[in-house]
Amino acid sequence: LGLVGLIQFLPRVLLLPLVGNAADRYDRRRLILAAQAAQCATMAALAAATASGLVSRDLIFVLVFLAGAARALEHPATLALLPRLMAPSLLSRATDMSASANQAATILAPAAAGFLYLLGATAVYALTTVAFLAAMAAATAIHAPHTRAEVAGMGLRRFVEGIRFIRAHRAMLGAISLDLCAVFLGGATALLPIIALEVLATGPWGLGLLRSAPAAGALLMAIWLAHHPLERRIGKLMFACVAVFGAATIAFGLSHSLVLSMLILAVLGGADMVSVVIRNAYVQLQTPDEMRGRVSAVNSVFIGASNQLGEFESGVTAAWFGAVPAVILGGVGTLLVVAAWMRMFPELRHAERLER
Repeated sequence: LGLVGLIQFLPRVLLLPLVGNAADRYDRRRLILAAQAAQCATMAALAAATASGLVSRDLIFVLVFLAGAARALEHPATLALLPRLMAPSLLSRATDMSASANQAATILAPAAAGFLYLLGATAVYALTTVAFLAAMAAATAIHAPHTRAEVAGMGLRRFVEGIRFIRAHRAMLGAISLDLCAVFLGGATALLPIIALEVLATGPWGLGLLRSAPAAGALLMAIWLAHHPLERRIGKLMFACVAVFGAATIAFGLSHSLVLSMLILAVLGGADMVSVVIRNAYVQLQTPDEMRGRVSAVNSVFIGASNQLGEFESGVTAAWFGAVPAVILGGVGTLLVVAAWMRMFPELRHAERLER
């Protein structure tokens, strides 16, 4: 479980100087389509290998790496494309809607997977392949003007410019790095299969419910945000929500009830949704369009580090101390990060609004 997260993250680092430049220089919609086609191919390969009995751990690792490389290209292009589709004043609400759609899928998929897996892994991979085909069809309907950025210098130099831009904007750096460190330490969801089996004594059905719980909380929060846009004290609100995320992680580690664990994970997901919306909207609104690809690529690596490397960290600490202590330690670490970042980044703490 830990290695899968690590292998997904590696392409984000290896391709970082390339994908950000590509998102600034080329048609972002075409990049998204190419990335989705590559991910579709990896899912089809998994389905074929499983159906023929040729699947192995090493093959899964290879295909996960290729899918991670495609995702490394898709994510910054997607983040950079969204602001070109609407006026800046609508970006916060559009981010909410996009997150709501994503969370709706995240809720349905794990809950359904427990039942679909009864048909075999081939059925799951085949359905995912069809889903990518549908996503590609939807992407072809996007019509956005493409303006190629005329940026001088070599690829690595342009990439460094993106890093310098983030470093020069302290509040932006604080928002991105806060998510990295907090979610890296508080990645309890990576250990859900172990917690479900050893602590809560439930099977695939219960695991599906546990996986859906954070997304359910996030979806409810996203719906609320769509009707109540964030307008004031966004910095303090972001810190508060990350603190709630850490406290919920600790509570989840202490729970021995399936229902209580689901409620806690729903709270965790709702708090995480607020911080995600604030971070994404703030970063996009504070970045000029000609820099969005590179800045989004760096942001994508931070997101990947917090998620995939967080899964690896959770797997390692669970191997050392056990799953429950690993979850609790991660939550405590998240709270310590919040306290440290509030002192290190007063610019973020005092940020008032999302608008540029």
